[in-house]
Parts: sequence; structure tokens; C-alpha cells
Amino acid sequence: MNAACKDEELYASVIADLLGGIRHVAVGMLSPIPGCGALLAQALSPDPLRVSILGSKRFNRWTNGGAELFDVAGRGEIDAFFLSGGQIDGHGNINLVGVGDYPETKVRWSGSFGSAYLYFVVPRVILFRWEHSRRTLVEQVDFISAPGQSPADVHRTGGPIALLTNLCLFHYDKAQGRFRLQSIHPGHSLEEVRDQTGFDFDCPHEVPVTATPDERRLRLLREQVATQMVDIYPKFAQEVFGLTAPGAVAA
Repeated sequence: MNAACKDEELYASVIADLLGGIRHVAVGMLSPIPGCGALLAQALSPDPLRVSILGSKRFNRWTNGGAELFDVAGRGEIDAFFLSGGQIDGHGNINLVGVGDYPETKVRWSGSFGSAYLYFVVPRVILFRWEHSRRTLVEQVDFISAPGQSPADVHRTGGPIALLTNLCLFHYDKAQGRFRLQSIHPGHSLEEVRDQTGFDFDCPHEVPVTATPDERRLRLLREQVATQMVDIYPKFAQEVFGLTAPGAVAA
């Protein structure tokens, strides 16, 4: 990877591409890289793109937090959202509950919250996991918090379109109900991706290298997006862009 480009900037640029042509993207709390990518997409978009980030004063018009997010999503007014999980499997199922046989899980996580609902009603759900390993990307999740696929007789307008990790980008093939490798990030290899992935996936004969952000994107990220991130994700803004909120003391 170009030394001038940080990993987080690469991931944000990939996310921005996945958000092309939409009207409204929402970002949950504690999701700085998706938030960064959404703001970059807004800066690049030739048409108005609304970005809603839970926990932000500037990028949040809602007064009732998650409940209002669910209401807006149910009305079909959110085009894209982001979900992650302690486990994600090759069918796009995510697990936010824990490891082991439920309810006797050996490890407990935060819980499903509204993941299953949003997975069903938001057209473009981008899955992300910054630890690409066999313990996180598994053959079958221990508990399905939200299913990637539904039976044909179940009405569903939403679902996964992609899985972005620290190694690569997968496209989700809805017809096949499985992932297809779309690109590998600079500095990584197909062998590494196969070795670290617990599920089987489709793969083209030649796998492209993930495109790094060009000078325009890097400038937008470091000048415009970075200043927007300071109030929302101050630790992220400091670590990635070296910016500190006014009045704050740098760590």
C-alpha cells in the first residue's frame, strides 16, 4: 500500500464507492470507519446525500435515537446501513450474541439489538469486520442474530451487499446466497485470505487489488472529513488524522 495512505483511509474509500447513487445512509454508534466512508461519499456525491450518524449532534436530525432510526428505515427512507458481528458466516448471517450453544454461551456479546430488523428493511447493508480471521469469519455462526438470506416466500427489501475486512472486499451474491471475492487490499494475498477465512467463497480467476484513494479523495478525507469527525469520533480523528477537538487535551 502507498505509504501515504493509511488503512482507515483505504477502507473509507471502498465504503464511499459502495454508497454511490443513494439518498440516505445511516451509521450506528461506535462505527468510525463507516462514518468516515459515509462522509467521504457525501463529499464526492454530485447529488444531495444525507448522512445520519447516531450520537452526532451535527449529523443526526432525530430526537429519539435508535427508535426513530427503526421508524425511518421501516418507511423505506434509509438506503444503506452498516452491520458487524462477533461472527459472520459465508451465508451473510451475523452473530452478536455470543460463542457456544445458546443460552449456555461461553462468551457473551452486546446482543442483537435491531440488527435483524434493519437487515430486512435497508436495501444496502454493508458488513464489516476489522479482524479477518477464522474465529470471526466462520463456516456457520453459533447464533443467528440476523440472517443474510430468507426463504422465497418471506417479504424482504433489505440485505447484505458486501463484506469489507482488513484483508479484502467480498461481494454478496444474493442469488447464490454466498460471498464472492471482489478485491484484495494492497500488501495481502489470496493465500492469506483463504487461510484466514473459515467459510468457502467464490473467486475470480484473477483477483484485482483494491484501489487506493487518489489525491482528491485523500485531500477530502484529511481536510474536510477529518474536521467533521472530530466531534463525533475524537479518538479516531486524533489517531488517524492527528486532529484534536478545540479545548481538548491530546492524549
